[in-house]
This record gives sequence, structure tokens and C-alpha cells, in this order.
Amino acid sequence: MTLGPWLRRFLCEHIVTERNLARNTRKSYRDTFSLLLPFASRKLRKPVDRLAVRDLTSHHVLQFLTHLEEDRGCSARTRNQRLAAIRAFARFIGSRDPAHVEWCGHIRSIASKKSIPPPVGWLIRTEMEAMLAVPDRQTRRGRSEYALLLFLYNTGAPVSEATQLKARDLHSIACETAPNRTRTT
Repeated sequence: MTLGPWLRRFLCEHIVTERNLARNTRKSYRDTFSLLLPFASRKLRKPVDRLAVRDLTSHHVLQFLTHLEEDRGCSARTRNQRLAAIRAFARFIGSRDPAHVEWCGHIRSIASKKSIPPPVGWLIRTEMEAMLAVPDRQTRRGRSEYALLLFLYNTGAPVSEATQLKARDLHSIACETAPNRTRTT
């Protein structure tokens, strides 16, 4: 069976509806296959639209992962992220078609590479104070930037999460964490 219908169901239905993965994860999965399919097509000398599930052997996937690191300069973490997408795809196919269970097992048995986590950089107090001094708090935008910097610093939230917050999210958080106050008149 050709890869196209499986990939469409995986990318358009499974990871969106069934798994409800985050938008960035879905993009990462899509990008993985945007890189993998042309690579496999070149290696097999076969048009992308004619690639079959069984064309993606563990050998070809390993070659692709090596290509990512050596030719594209990707880190082991990026390599492992791409491998996770390919494994999820194999699991998706294997769980729906018993004829592909063995293929799925071969793909899922590809080992992740050990990677050293990047060091977490911390700002010292004077560096943080210097950053907080930059926004012009006389303007609306400056007050917003100042509030965002304080929020990031005080919560340790990743920027990617903070940029997707809505005002109602902050209100809910504030209501959940605010101490109970008794009203005095």
C-alpha cells in the first residue's frame, strides 16, 4: 500500500483529532515527513507519490537520521524529535493494519541517541534589572512588555507558552492562586 493515504490520515486526522497534539508538535511531525519523503525518494529512485509503507525500512530511516546530523547539522535532540514522529507514524499504521506490525516493530526499535541537555542559562539580578529597565512604562506597549518580562521571570514559563496565553488564562490562574480574602467594610 502506498504511503500517501496513511500519511494523510496520520497528519490530518490522527494527530489533530484523536491525539489532540499541540500545534507546534503537529508542525514538527509534518516537517519531519517533508524532509523524510524526498530523502527516501532520492535513495530509492522512486517518486514520492509511489513510495510504499515498506519502502521506509529501518535502514533508510537510520540513513535519514544520519543525514540530518551530518549533512544538515542537526543536533541529537532534533534527530530524536524526528525519530519520535516517525515512530508515532509507525505505531499508527501498526495499530490499524496487522500486515504492518512487523514493519512497525522494526521502525520502533530504532534507538534514540543520548543527548546532553543544553545548560539552562540564568540571569543574575543586575541583568534582570537591566532588562526590566528597557521598556518605557509611560506607554501602553512598554507596560505590556514590562508585565510580560515580569511574568516570564517570576514563573519560569517558556516564551513559546507565554506567547499563546490569553487574558482569560491569566485571570483563571490569578483566581486559582489568590489567597482567600475576607471582605471588610
